[in-house]
Amino acid sequence: MIQARNIHKSFGKLHVLKGVNLEVQKGEVVSIMGKSGAGKSTLLHILGTLDLADEGQLLINGEDVSRMGAKKMAGFRNSNIGFVFQFHHLLPEFTALENTYIPALIARQPENKARERARELLDYLGLSARLSHKPAQLSGGEQQRVAVARSLMNQPAIVFADEPSGNLDSASSQELHQLLFNLRRDFQQTFIIVTHNKELAAMSDRCLEMQDGRLM
Repeated sequence: MIQARNIHKSFGKLHVLKGVNLEVQKGEVVSIMGKSGAGKSTLLHILGTLDLADEGQLLINGEDVSRMGAKKMAGFRNSNIGFVFQFHHLLPEFTALENTYIPALIARQPENKARERARELLDYLGLSARLSHKPAQLSGGEQQRVAVARSLMNQPAIVFADEPSGNLDSASSQELHQLLFNLRRDFQQTFIIVTHNKELAAMSDRCLEMQDGRLM
């Protein structure tokens, strides 16, 4: 699903990623741990095409995204990649249902089909009674589940999660962790997760540690 080869990234004189190599298979859940400043989020942003490497090659689902122009990469990202962040980034003026199907509208899918898929996802995630609620009317755990539904809207090949349970209480964190593995079981969804949560890392198929810009 992912092949990253010799990925380097610098910000000014700071060399953050120092030749990272990574392969991830379809349906695999991989966690990346490490101290703050080790380069975890920088790597996640590059793997998710939100940022560009200074050097190296990145293939996602067989496509060499490192050679794509900005417009083609944006379209590829919308169709193939989902994101879940520590802070949910839901739009406050929209309902749970509307927040979920926004990526489908960006991809120019018919709104009626987008709404139907969003309903199915939110129902799967146990939010069928919250479709018309706006983010301020939802708990933190419910908001994060809406964010997960949004990440799955366009049936992405892979979902990247950056500290997905970092802003949740213990009970909501456990629910979210189990949800991710249910998605892998039911849909063969692939996940790469940056986390400080040892429980989530222990549940993963592989847990990699990042030290000083390299995967150990």
